[in-house]
Amino acid sequence: MKRRFSRQINIGGVKIGGGAPVAVQSMTNTPTQDIDATVKQIDRLNDAGCELVRLAVPDMEAASAIREIKSRVSLPIIADIHFDYNLALAAMENGANGLRLNPGNIGGRKEIQEIVVAARTYAVPIRIGVNSGSLSKAILKKYGHPTPEAMVESAMSHVRILEDLDFHLIKISLKSSDVWQMISAYRLLSEKVDYPLHLGVTEAGTLISGTVKNSLGIGLLLSEGIGDTIRVSLTHDPVTEVKVAYEILRALGLRHRGAEIISCPTCGRCQIDLFKLVETIENDLIQITTPIKLAIMGCVVNGPGEAREADIGIAGGQGKGTLFKKGRVIKKVPESDLARVFVEEVKKMINE
Repeated sequence: MKRRFSRQINIGGVKIGGGAPVAVQSMTNTPTQDIDATVKQIDRLNDAGCELVRLAVPDMEAASAIREIKSRVSLPIIADIHFDYNLALAAMENGANGLRLNPGNIGGRKEIQEIVVAARTYAVPIRIGVNSGSLSKAILKKYGHPTPEAMVESAMSHVRILEDLDFHLIKISLKSSDVWQMISAYRLLSEKVDYPLHLGVTEAGTLISGTVKNSLGIGLLLSEGIGDTIRVSLTHDPVTEVKVAYEILRALGLRHRGAEIISCPTCGRCQIDLFKLVETIENDLIQITTPIKLAIMGCVVNGPGEAREADIGIAGGQGKGTLFKKGRVIKKVPESDLARVFVEEVKKMINE
C-alpha cells in the first residue's frame, strides 16, 4: 500500500516517518520512581519487540529517575509530561530521547519556548499529543465539545508555535476513545502537515474491547497510508499492547515479526485439545522474532490444507497429529508429544 509522505525524525536511533517501518511503542505502568520495577518492565517490552517506550513523569523524582533507567535499558525513552514545563526540562537534562506534551495543559508560549530551546540543544523531538478529553478551554468554547476539527485546530495552533520558533522535530497525535472521531481527526490533519503521525485510540478499554477499537482505528488509518508509529492502548499488561500492535501490522502486510499462528476455532469434529495445544506452542515460541507461518488445526476438514500452506503445520485428530513441513508430510505424532515435537521443528527450521 502507498504510504503518506512524512518528514523523518530520529528518536534515540529509531527513525520515524520518511518511509521508515511503522514503529511500535508502548508505555510503562510502573511508577517511574520505582527504577527497578520500571527497568524490569522495559526489558520485557524490549523482548516483545517494543521499539520506543514512554514513561510517566509526574514529578521531579520521576524526571531524575530517567538517568539511571536509561543507563540500564536499550530502548529510547520518551518522557510523558503534563502541567509543569519544568518536568520537560528536567527529563531532557536526564537523557530523555523524546517528549510527549499535551498542548492543553503544559503552559503558554513562554514555557513552550523554554522547552524548545532545550529540545534543540539536546536534539529531542517533541510529540504534540492532543487528546479529545483534555482540549483547552478556548477550543472547547469555540466548538462546544470535542470534535475532529477542534482536535486538529488544537494541534495546528501548537505546530505554529514550534514552527515560529524554527523547531521542526515534531510528531503529532490526535487521540480519542471514540474510534470514528480519532479516524476523522487524523484524516483531516494528514492533509495539512507532513510531520510524522503517532496513531492511537486512547483509553480504549479492556483486552477484547480495546483490541477491537485499536485494530479498527489504527488499522483503517494504516490501510490508507496514514501513520508512522503506533501505540495500542489497553487496560492490560503493556507487553500485550506490543503483541497486538504487531498483529495489526502483520495483518496489513506492513511488518512481520515472530510466529504467525493460524488455528481453527474448533467445532464438534475436533478430537484433540486444540486450545491447550495452541497456548502451549505460543508460549514456547514467544521469544521467536524470525517471521514464520504456523498452522495448528484441529480436524481433517480444513486442517490438512491449511497446514500444508504454512511453513510448518499440524492437522490433529483422534489423539494424534500429522506434522507438515513446507507442504510435505514429515511424521505422525501422538497428541501428548505434539507441542514438544512441533516447537522443536520450528526452532530447527529457523536455525537452518
